[in-house]
Amino acid sequence: MSSPPSTFRIPWSGLLVAGLTLLLLWLFVRNLDGAELRRAFGAADLSLVGLAVLATLQTYLIRAWRWQALLRPLGRVPFGPAFRITVIGFTATFLLPARPGEVLRPFLLARQQGLSFSAILATVIIERVLDLTAVLLLFGAAMPFMSVDVGTQTRLAGAAAAAAALSGLVAMFVFAGHPERVGLWVDWFSRVLPARVAVAVGKFARKFAQGLAVMRDPRAVVVTLAWSLALWMSICLGIWLVSRAFSLTVPFSGAFLVVMYLVVGVAMPTPGGAGGFHVAYQFAVTTYFGGTVDDAAAAAILLHLVSFAPVAVLGLLFMWQDGLTLGGLSKMRPAGGEETRT
Repeated sequence: MSSPPSTFRIPWSGLLVAGLTLLLLWLFVRNLDGAELRRAFGAADLSLVGLAVLATLQTYLIRAWRWQALLRPLGRVPFGPAFRITVIGFTATFLLPARPGEVLRPFLLARQQGLSFSAILATVIIERVLDLTAVLLLFGAAMPFMSVDVGTQTRLAGAAAAAAALSGLVAMFVFAGHPERVGLWVDWFSRVLPARVAVAVGKFARKFAQGLAVMRDPRAVVVTLAWSLALWMSICLGIWLVSRAFSLTVPFSGAFLVVMYLVVGVAMPTPGGAGGFHVAYQFAVTTYFGGTVDDAAAAAILLHLVSFAPVAVLGLLFMWQDGLTLGGLSKMRPAGGEETRT
């Protein structure tokens, strides 16, 4: 008896990502002059680029320290595992499709430290809220020191976004202060779900609420927000150093404007932010700081390498030491057994 023919599925998501990546890269390179690009690279100050690499690596130290602070209510996690798993998670985000690093980090830490996956996942979500709040606060604080006119609409949008981010942080703080409400809301919602699904959702939600424990302590919120501000100032330092390496007239305060565009650029679902990162940097520098298209493009290419390559190399080293592979990481999924501790 012959086996039924296998059905061919068109990988629409992969094709869309590839198409978007090619479109963004085309927008980036379409007006470049090869000779001018080579000149810009040849004139770059490599000592400033080296300092930018150090600033990039520093951001991952800060990320690990901040994660330790967020995890403290769940258990004392040593710096070594927090740092290694942070680097491995971001490497997976850069090199694998679908950006799995944000889920892999709590999965790997839960497996290694015997903590709840759902609770650790909550700390990762808190990180994203803190990141958004820090970026917008720094952007708003830098506005009075801008040497260029960014326009009234940009200033108002920045102020409104900063207010919204702070409101979200306050709302999370209030929500975390009443974890019993999570159970009530989940129980109400679970009435429309099948019994097994309702049990799984309820268990996940209650574990997730445990991960918000750090938000119940005002002092801890201030500490983690301070780490977040330090983190994004370090990122902006790297942007400023690479820009100065190419003699672009981007002041340090201007880096807080550039990073706003980069946040949008890397949100594009392309591998390692390719295309979106480059277009965003090029647009910001040529629009607000008078950089030429070719100088801005050269700086964007090198800044992208500085931002992603060092941590990817370090992450691959940590993975090799831990017996992990990119293929293995892409197949890892949290299971019910990962909830090892309440």
